[in-house]
Amino acid sequence: MDSGHIIALYPYANISYSRTTIMKNSEFIEIRNARQNNLKNITVRIPHGELTVITGLSGSGKSTLAFDTLYAEGQRRYVESMSAYARQFLERIPKPDVESITGICPAIAIKQKNSGRNPRSTVGTVTEIHDFLRLLYARTGEVKCRVCGKTVNRDTPSDTVLDLLKNYPGERIYITCPYSGSIFDVSDSKNRGVEGLVKQGFTRLVDITDPSHEIIRIPGPDINISKVINNDAGILIDRLRISDDSESRLTDSMEAAFSTGNGQAEIIFVDNASVGNLGFSEKLECCGITYRQPEPRLFSFNNPCGACPRCHGFGDVTEIDEDLVVPDKGKSIRECPVDPFSKPHFTGLQKKLLVFADLNSIPTDVPWSGLSEEHRRMIWKGGKGYPGIDGFFNYLNRKKYKVHVRVMLSRYRSYHRCPECNGERLCEDAQSVQVGGKRLGELNRLPVSDLLNFFRELKVSNHQADTGGKLINEIKKRLEFLQETGLDYLSLERVTSTLSGGEMQRIHLAASLGSMLSGILYVLDEPSIGLHPRDQGRLLSTLQKLKNLENTLAVVEHEREIIEKADYIVDLGPGAGENGGEIVYAGKAGEFKAYQESLTARYLTGDASIPVPKRRRKPGRIPLSLKNAELNNLKRISVEIPTEVMVCVTGVSGSGKSTLVHEILHRNVKRLMDDPNAAPKYCGGLEGWEQFSDVILVDQSPIGRTPRSNPVTYLKVFDRIRKIFASVPESNARGFGPSEFSFNRPGGRCETCQGSGIISVDMQFLADVQLPCESCKGKRYGEEILEVRYKGKNIAEVLEMTVSEAIPFFKGNQALIRGLEVLNSVGLGYLRLGQPSTNLSGGEAQRIKLAGFLSSRISKRALFIFDEPTTGLHFEDIKKLLAAFNKLLAGSSSLIIIEHNLEVIKSADWVIDLGPGGGEQGGRIIGTGTPEDLINCPASATGEFLKEMLP
Repeated sequence: MDSGHIIALYPYANISYSRTTIMKNSEFIEIRNARQNNLKNITVRIPHGELTVITGLSGSGKSTLAFDTLYAEGQRRYVESMSAYARQFLERIPKPDVESITGICPAIAIKQKNSGRNPRSTVGTVTEIHDFLRLLYARTGEVKCRVCGKTVNRDTPSDTVLDLLKNYPGERIYITCPYSGSIFDVSDSKNRGVEGLVKQGFTRLVDITDPSHEIIRIPGPDINISKVINNDAGILIDRLRISDDSESRLTDSMEAAFSTGNGQAEIIFVDNASVGNLGFSEKLECCGITYRQPEPRLFSFNNPCGACPRCHGFGDVTEIDEDLVVPDKGKSIRECPVDPFSKPHFTGLQKKLLVFADLNSIPTDVPWSGLSEEHRRMIWKGGKGYPGIDGFFNYLNRKKYKVHVRVMLSRYRSYHRCPECNGERLCEDAQSVQVGGKRLGELNRLPVSDLLNFFRELKVSNHQADTGGKLINEIKKRLEFLQETGLDYLSLERVTSTLSGGEMQRIHLAASLGSMLSGILYVLDEPSIGLHPRDQGRLLSTLQKLKNLENTLAVVEHEREIIEKADYIVDLGPGAGENGGEIVYAGKAGEFKAYQESLTARYLTGDASIPVPKRRRKPGRIPLSLKNAELNNLKRISVEIPTEVMVCVTGVSGSGKSTLVHEILHRNVKRLMDDPNAAPKYCGGLEGWEQFSDVILVDQSPIGRTPRSNPVTYLKVFDRIRKIFASVPESNARGFGPSEFSFNRPGGRCETCQGSGIISVDMQFLADVQLPCESCKGKRYGEEILEVRYKGKNIAEVLEMTVSEAIPFFKGNQALIRGLEVLNSVGLGYLRLGQPSTNLSGGEAQRIKLAGFLSSRISKRALFIFDEPTTGLHFEDIKKLLAAFNKLLAGSSSLIIIEHNLEVIKSADWVIDLGPGGGEQGGRIIGTGTPEDLINCPASATGEFLKEMLP
């Protein structure tokens, strides 16, 4: 199974107990006096066998309680259950800062973060469906000839005898096998092989090419050795007439023929020439092609046996991209449109191109896009002293052992679908095998919903049912779990690195259901991320099934419906960061709404709310017009997007929102800004983009990939903090400048951890464990640097402060405070200044990027694109986020937001709803207009749920 962010701790190896034993002792997991991070000595109980939702403001301590305390203790106990030998490598795992945790059972943590970048990891491999499919194809697949399309079967002596008795009774036959390739075929000596025949008792050959089927005796004076060696003669095994009485002899002779001929035999009909010779083979052969015997590894793109030899199982190859080689197609040949020819070392090629163009009557003043296909082909191929673009890159390929050449080649390459396997990742032999008339690659490309229908309607023979029936049932069961978690629009070939955190989490949920584990503690991190309100019920059904297997669920969640359907609720707060970490409420879900001291409860009852805007903003004069967009599942849609307002793109999961906004809109606007003459991709036209000063995508990708990246380094606030520490008298006395206070440079940082503060320990079969550096104790700096203090704190202590704590601490430094206040305004006041970017959720990373734009001078008339910015946000934090959006819009900017959250959708000025379903059922415009317009659209699933949010 693929490694990902599902971490299983199965029953402890050296601890003998069962869940039943735990339940007898206690009906709860009890956490006593937890002090991890911002938790304030809290004690709480989580009931076994129920769905517990842990909620509260962002930064109130939910993840600390669920993952850093509850799950971390389960992980630690698992390691302690190992042998003494294994523990010597792993015993450094720190114990959570808690007095005790009792009643804990084996745990599985499913987190929303999807940092895996393995291109070989797919939906099929993570869910193990691909493994079952490989077995199914190996056991029940039919090999189809690549030439004639007929089924290729492997012959056996018993099957051959049955065929002869049934179809050719009474016929007189010769049973032969080919000499060439037989056990007597000796390539280095013509006579030694024939001598071996005689020693084994074979004294006759048959001339296969002669219509009279002349029998050649050996040894003999007239034997034609060349005829034997050229396979014109076969070894005569037996002569007989086909009848029921001769069945036993016929079987023995066929077995001898297959054995002598290395799996090949031929039947010659002596009296009936019209029948022709019948060839049989234990190998899979047809039309001169020998196919490999299907086996599970043949269908694995991670195994050299099954992977496509061209792309090595990746499905894509890197090739020279004409769009990168000729980025500006508005340039003429005289203006040097071929980008590498404009580089200092290769300007001579531009001169040769001009000479070549004159010699071949290629116009040099016409834009590249205006040249004929033949002229462009000639420029690529070259000739007459000009090597051509192809020749130039062939030259570079011969020099790619040099680093700078490899760097240059990478600038002009892009990924393309492998031409040999057409992106199916598998070799030719694997693609020749079919089940139900479909190749494995074809099934992998189907959406889960279509694939499930395929297996439900699949008709198999009795033999196939016996060998593959259980496999088919297991595949259908796992596909049903994927459908129930709202992922029916995904295909099995989808690479997991392209999935959102929420999608990855639900895939792991489906895999957990398929494993049918019981007595497990599941700790989940907002599984509703990326789910349309229509699909919340399906997710709840999945959680209910996990619970029914006698599992305990602890779910960190903000979604209204999941909170309301929980069995037990733990609400943390009352604020975030240092103002959080306390238990506001812990008890049965049915009594939660009546507890008005909880801000979450007040939002659920409506006593606190995000108000609907009194009026919608008026759009700008020029809309952004997209025509005939067609990519993935989009059905040639055209849409006008208002500018200078907040536009929400909505629709069920898989309806085409990301394809429309990311793949077409964002990439084309950016491309046209770089090259106004470029032709838009995947659409018939894009108008109105000229009005924007910039296009900015604010997605959930990490702000950095190392622990040394953090909020203050991203916002450039850390530069000011370092200058402050460098300016104190003690720094001046020791000669410390700002660079000594950087943990990214040698000098002041701890060199053991290189300024990270942590050491990563490879746990092999578990997730890597991050441990504090033993040299600096997690402080990142050397002792001399830590002796320098500002207002009584050293730089490591400052980095441990939260944003809300740092604002009054740096009072008087307005430039520094301005950046921190922006972080606070987007609901991130609870973050620590030095919190590693690797510990941030996708939603937190997105809001830090937003803070970066708000803290700097925003370009007027910029186009901002957000991808589900409410990820991980409490209702109160969404209110702050909407206020930040208002600041962006005040500068005449335009906002396009992909969103499922109804609080944001109801606050939008314009909504574009896609659907009606996911995958092939989506890709259409269902409705556009204000939120009030959308609720009157009967086909809109979004409008149906939005009705409850509008007055």
